[in-house]
Amino acid sequence: MTLSSEDYLKILKSELLLALGCTEPTAIALCAAKAREILGCVPQTIEVFCSGNVIKNAFSVTVPNSNGKKGIDIAAALGACGGDAKRGLEVLETVQTNQIEAAQKMVDDGFVSVQLSEGVDNLYIRCLLKAQDESAEAIIAGHHTHFVLLKRNDSILFSAETFNEDKTDEDALDSIKSQLNVKDIYDFALRFDPVEFPEINQTLEQQVSYNSRIAEEGIQGAWGQQVGRTILKNPQLTDAEEITAYTASGSDARMSGCAMPVVIVSGSGNQGMTVSNPIIRLAKQLGSSEKKRNQALLFASLVAIHEKFYIGDLSAYCGAITAGAAAAGGMAFLRGFSLDKIEQAILNTLAVSSGIICDGAKPSCAAKIAMAVSNAQLAVNMAQNEQVFQPGDGIIGADLEETIRNIGRLARQGMAETDRVILKIMLNSV
Repeated sequence: MTLSSEDYLKILKSELLLALGCTEPTAIALCAAKAREILGCVPQTIEVFCSGNVIKNAFSVTVPNSNGKKGIDIAAALGACGGDAKRGLEVLETVQTNQIEAAQKMVDDGFVSVQLSEGVDNLYIRCLLKAQDESAEAIIAGHHTHFVLLKRNDSILFSAETFNEDKTDEDALDSIKSQLNVKDIYDFALRFDPVEFPEINQTLEQQVSYNSRIAEEGIQGAWGQQVGRTILKNPQLTDAEEITAYTASGSDARMSGCAMPVVIVSGSGNQGMTVSNPIIRLAKQLGSSEKKRNQALLFASLVAIHEKFYIGDLSAYCGAITAGAAAAGGMAFLRGFSLDKIEQAILNTLAVSSGIICDGAKPSCAAKIAMAVSNAQLAVNMAQNEQVFQPGDGIIGADLEETIRNIGRLARQGMAETDRVILKIMLNSV
């Protein structure tokens, strides 16, 4: 069954979202802000309960608009003291100085506690806020903005039937995603026209605008470990290295608290930038038209979503790798490669880098992105020269679609224990 343009639009609108800061601490802030909205006042205490994957990804990253602070406690306190839940993943955009100070005082005074929740969804956040004899509770599960429970005192204001999604909407969307395949995505991207599909084009233009801006900020400012700026110091800088530096610099800024939103893919800003910025930069180098650039962005974004459908939002598998593979496909598309060459570029990328661990969001993500993008460009060059890894080369399947499913199996099953060990190492390091 071939998906309709409306189906593709539903997927893009659910996945390509604006987010300020790393999505896990931002989701924690959103959960706390919603609970505070229900409570009706600034709480005296905040209790936060998170799944291991959320703790891992929120553990070491700088929270935006926090004066450079890191951690789950400050994210929750900021959300409760100054967050605007109506802004979704831009919840912390309007936080004021006095609210930052109030949040930090709550943390310093020991009024914010964080606990690990076991046996829950990989993406699970519960915030319990109390003031005097009043309490409010909010739970996010399944996706970063999906509330499954809202309570005031003992009264349930809203409760979803499960911690996955409202069945009618989420099952329908999952059914659509399950039908994605690279060939159909390629055909849709080829026939994509900005005039015919204005909503999709607006989403892609937003992706270009926001993700380019934070990349430029990462290059101009001394963010994180300055991976992008370090690459740019090469006196014999190549076009390929410029693409790598441009992409890594966005992560340099974002992982270190830059208060600029990005368009995420599959719940991740790093993945969103890894998918889009190599294509944006290559299009400038090639002098490509906006239509051709956006066709390539559309293709790469949908391929990334297709890959992550099998992996899930959070795992021990570094999402920059599948995002890099999607970017390889997008760059090959932009260069006018045939479908078989594009598929070879994606497959080559997955063959080389799969298995790199995700040990949370932090400055070193920029270096992993640099490696993923560099590998993606090698994969494109290999495909152009008729070099492709063959079925039976490790996890490579009979074709690209089987390989993508193999990657999902590797991430969900093979790396499950890796995920638990990573969390234990991180929690024992402090």
